Amino acid sequence: MKMLTHYRKKFAVYASAITLGVSAALAVSPAAAQDTFTWKVQSHWPGSSSSYEDSLVRLKNVIEERTDGRLKLQLYESGALFKAQETFNAVSRGILEMGTISPAYAQDKISLAGIASGLPFAFRNVWEAAYFHQNLGFEQMLRDEAAEHGVYWATDKVYPTEMVVKNPINSWEDFTKLKIRSSGALQKFLTEAGAAASYIPGGELYTALDSGVVDGAHWGAAQGASSMGLYEVAKYHVQPGLNIAGTDAIIVSQKALDKLPEDMQKIVKQALDEQFWVRTNEYLYKERITLAKAIAEDGVEINTLPDDVQDRLVKTAQSMWDEEGKRSENAQKALDMLKSYLTDLGYL
Repeated sequence: MKMLTHYRKKFAVYASAITLGVSAALAVSPAAAQDTFTWKVQSHWPGSSSSYEDSLVRLKNVIEERTDGRLKLQLYESGALFKAQETFNAVSRGILEMGTISPAYAQDKISLAGIASGLPFAFRNVWEAAYFHQNLGFEQMLRDEAAEHGVYWATDKVYPTEMVVKNPINSWEDFTKLKIRSSGALQKFLTEAGAAASYIPGGELYTALDSGVVDGAHWGAAQGASSMGLYEVAKYHVQPGLNIAGTDAIIVSQKALDKLPEDMQKIVKQALDEQFWVRTNEYLYKERITLAKAIAEDGVEINTLPDDVQDRLVKTAQSMWDEEGKRSENAQKALDMLKSYLTDLGYL
């Protein structure tokens, strides 16, 4: 009898311990499951830019939905926290958890930035640039360079960059008289080609074009021009494009990424990989319908550059490509890969 009583007492102790353990687990698990992270995201796009809504807000919604709200993105438009050119450093140092930039804004850190932001007159179709990034390994090369600065790099999309101008370009003389808002490698290219190119932040672009500070500008292509109101003051849409490239990139602080639970890290990376394909294809579709609408409703006209102007621009462009290769061994490797690819396509 005493032995039975002893075992009953011992069982009661074990049962109590198990109950306390389960209770503690239940008390901790919901709290852990509800842990949330809020990332500050500084964009280089003004709120009025089509990509702010279509790229950045889309990404915010996807990540928040797939993490069940555990990771929230607090968005800031261009200039709200930092100047666009300072965003890379802010993300690198962990002051910002995420940002969007043009690769041109990180040229002092990323030797591949000039190639990423688009060598002029290299690709002729968007799929060619997408294949170069994702299938030939250029995206991974960018990611590896950015990692050296504590940054996880993801190209948002590849798309053409096309100018709008206030007066048509009908001759080489017309081109060389232009004052153009530009940035990065294209700014250097347009200047070397004979135009006067200068950088103007997105928030000041419409006023600069309207007041005559510049005669033309590029902000993406048709969607960018339309969303920024540029067609109101510049009725000529110039083709062919200056380049086709990964002109926008999403950058993430590696420190911030490492602090997330493993499942959330995977969600973020998968969302960024998916973003490239969704936005590249969506952009092409919207380009076509946006330009058609601008022609029909806003009186915009296509200004196709004369052959002699195109020939001169191509020669200037190709002479510049080699300069980008001199930035580093990595840049030369990427340039050699690009030239080989263009040769396979029959362009060189």
